[in-house]
Amino acid sequence: MPAQVKSLFGRMSGAVKQFSLPQKTFAIIAVAAILLGGFAIYSWASKPTLAPLFSGLSATDASAVVDQLAAEGVSYELTDGGSTVLVPQAKLYDMRLKLAAAGLPANADGDGYSLLDGMSMTSSEFQQQTTYTRALEGELAKTVGAMSGVEAATVKLALPEDSVFVSQQEDPTASVFVRTKTGTELSTDQVEAIVHLVSAGIEGMKATDVAVVDSTGKVLSEVGTGLTGGTGDEATSAYEQRVTSAVQALLDQVVGPGRSAVTVTAALNQDQTQRTSEEFSATDGTPPLVSSTTTEEYTGAGSGTATGVLGPDNIAVPNGGGDGTGSYTNTTEDVSNAVNKVTEVTTVAPGTVQKQSLAVVVDQTAAAGLDLNQLTATLTAAAGIDTARGDTIAVQAMAFDTTGADAASQALAAADAQAEADRRADLLRQAVIAGALLLLVIVVAIVLARRSRRSKREALDIGELPLMDGPDPAAELEELPEIPPALPGPAEIDPVAESLAVKRAEIAALADEQPEEVADLLRGWLTPAGRR
Repeated sequence: MPAQVKSLFGRMSGAVKQFSLPQKTFAIIAVAAILLGGFAIYSWASKPTLAPLFSGLSATDASAVVDQLAAEGVSYELTDGGSTVLVPQAKLYDMRLKLAAAGLPANADGDGYSLLDGMSMTSSEFQQQTTYTRALEGELAKTVGAMSGVEAATVKLALPEDSVFVSQQEDPTASVFVRTKTGTELSTDQVEAIVHLVSAGIEGMKATDVAVVDSTGKVLSEVGTGLTGGTGDEATSAYEQRVTSAVQALLDQVVGPGRSAVTVTAALNQDQTQRTSEEFSATDGTPPLVSSTTTEEYTGAGSGTATGVLGPDNIAVPNGGGDGTGSYTNTTEDVSNAVNKVTEVTTVAPGTVQKQSLAVVVDQTAAAGLDLNQLTATLTAAAGIDTARGDTIAVQAMAFDTTGADAASQALAAADAQAEADRRADLLRQAVIAGALLLLVIVVAIVLARRSRRSKREALDIGELPLMDGPDPAAELEELPEIPPALPGPAEIDPVAESLAVKRAEIAALADEQPEEVADLLRGWLTPAGRR
């Protein structure tokens, strides 16, 4: 190991040895925090950016894709319940090409028009028709599955066979099975969009020929009736809820929230009727379309016999004359006038209100300054009450039972107070922890600063201390009688220097172990007697 590095480690070891127990603890915590922070930063920096490789995969395709990625040694993550596969951005396009070469995902193109590519020239007419139907089903399923909120869709078509021997062709029908995403429900507009999308994609199919069913078994659209979202009960409930909300909002502005109760009961006509009326009118001055006049005239000499018109009992009534001449004239006119004809066909959609009743109860305290007649007239107009069709309205002022509301208010206030107390306690706890940490840092900084100043002030070179007065060991050795050397030996070692070296080592060790006590002792020795 180089001398400089060894010296650096030695100085660091010496500095650590001088730390007290709190200083060592703080140093260990600081080093651990630095190491953990560095590891976290390294992990975050070294983590690759992930991008979606495929999304909306079925369980089979996701399993096959994951197996292929594991075989390639590529890390991945699964999201959206396992339907989306994420891979590192750097390997995204490479893995897409490799998976496409392996034919994955298998159902990426569905059963769309790609099925027609595999047809051979020897396919029978039945095979061709079946494959074409499957292709249409696959394309429609992919289109429906791309809608928002739809996880997967399946379309089945019933296409009648074209034949010249059938006088009346049947209409094609379609059934759509939709699996929605978790927590998602298709709206009426989305169901209507699916119905029109499928019906417009098949020749001769009407919107009423499409049935839509979700994964829960709920029928969203029936064949022959269309959307089922407006059935009788649902339409009635929606109307009652709408009127109740409007009346309740008005009462909340007048008497305040929670001071009134509204109930609406309605009867809706669910029958769809069609009425046809024809109106004829003629305009003055308009010439007739066809006009014809026929005139018959007879003239001749009469005989002496009685002639005339037959009377009662077929007895001829004489004309009062004998011989003479007679004449007969008959004019017939046939006129066809120009007449205006208006035919009106009126279709009454279901959902018209046949009868409704409105009951309103207002808190007696809040209604003390109100005119109930004016309030009744206002609510009649707001709810669309029509007395001519038998609608009824009742407005009463009664005392409300506020026990439950008061208990709920008290519980809510107590919950708010407890939440506020918890928030304050949490803030206080955080403040105490932060203050304790700050105080610990300040104390450690003060201790280190004082220790540094004391070390500088008490740094003494033990080698520069003067020798204490006393007998000189060298003089004592000189006074001893000389002994002639018997045999030549090794070089003599100065015992004084050796003794001083030993004492100096002992003093240095003592100064390392007990620096404060040694400093006090040396300070006492160095202080003159007059200053003690």
